[in-house]
Amino acid sequence: MAQHSIDDLLTIMRQLRDPGNGCPWDREQDFESIAPYTIEEAYEVSQAITDKDMPSLKDELGDLLFQVIFHAQMAEEAGEFDFGDIIDAICGKMLRRHPHVFGDATIEDADAQTLAWEEHKKRERDEKARAEGRVPSVLDGVAYGYPALMRSVKLAKRAATVGFDWPDASQVLDKIKEETIELAVEMADAKAGADNHDKVESELGDILFAYTNLARFLKVDPERALRGTNRRFEQRFRRIESILAARGERPQDKTLEELEALWQQAKKELRHESQAADR
Repeated sequence: MAQHSIDDLLTIMRQLRDPGNGCPWDREQDFESIAPYTIEEAYEVSQAITDKDMPSLKDELGDLLFQVIFHAQMAEEAGEFDFGDIIDAICGKMLRRHPHVFGDATIEDADAQTLAWEEHKKRERDEKARAEGRVPSVLDGVAYGYPALMRSVKLAKRAATVGFDWPDASQVLDKIKEETIELAVEMADAKAGADNHDKVESELGDILFAYTNLARFLKVDPERALRGTNRRFEQRFRRIESILAARGERPQDKTLEELEALWQQAKKELRHESQAADR
C-alpha cells in the first residue's frame, strides 16, 4: 500500500523551492533550465518500456511526474497557474475529446476515433490561431521541441492531409537519389576549397527529411528504426572490444580491414546467439 500521496509530493516540492530553507539547486531553477531534464526523464520512461523493466518504469514515471510538479510549482510562484489548474485542463481536454465516452456521440472503432480525435484537435488549433489574430496553418501544433526525426514525420504527415505529398514510396526514393547527388556536388566543392559548410548541412538535412518520408510511406517509425540500429551497432562493437580484450589487444591497434573482419564475426555470433535464445 502506498505510503505517500500526491499532496505529499506537492509539499516536498514547495519545501525544496522554499526561499529560506529550500535546496539551493532547486531554488535557482527556472522553466528553461528544467526543460532538458523533463525531456530526459521522458526518454528514460521510454527506455524502461523498451527493456520491459517494470521496477524501473515505476521509478522513471515517478521522476517524470516530479518534473510536472516542478513546473507547476514554478508557475504557481509566478502567479500563472498551479497543479490543480493542470488537472483541470487535462480533465477538460479528455472530456471534450471523448464525446463517445462522456457524451452522446457514437464512434464505431479505433480508426474512427483517431479521425475524430484529430479533427477535434484541428478545431482547437484553428480556434487558437484565430484568437491570436493569425491565419490557421495545417502545421500548427507541431512542437519545435520534438526530436528532429519525429518532427519531420509530423510536418510531412500534416502537409499530406491537404495533398502535398508524393504519390508512392518509389518517388520518395527518387527524391533521395536527387538529394544525394546535390549533396555530392556540395561535398566536391568543399573538397576543392569552397566555404560552403552551410550548404553541405542543408543538403544533408534534405536527405534526412526525405528518408523520414520514406519511413512514413513504409509505416516505419524512424526513431524506433534508428534506435534498433544504434542498439545493434553497440552490441556488435562491444563484442569486437570483448574479442580483442580476450587476446590482450585493442581496437585502435587494428587496421580497418581487421576491424571489419571482427565486425562480421560479431554479427555472426550475435545472430546465432539470438536464434538460439528464440528456440
